[in-house]
Amino acid sequence: MVKDVPGRSGILFHPANNALRELRGCIAPVCLLSAPGVGMNSRKASERFEKLVFGNLREDENVYLTIQKAAI
Repeated sequence: MVKDVPGRSGILFHPANNALRELRGCIAPVCLLSAPGVGMNSRKASERFEKLVFGNLREDENVYLTIQKAAI
């Protein structure tokens, strides 16, 4: 969960392939963007994300996420 977000108690990360239908302010990792707000293989990307991040969080380490605009 992302903390210290103005107006929210936090933001969740979870699988979702269509942002408009499946998200309400959460973040969904995807393997490939296929259209604006639409991605593919979100469950696979979420599993990868969990393996990379959750162990560090369990060890009480800080994890920083940088969101960048994709180079096209």
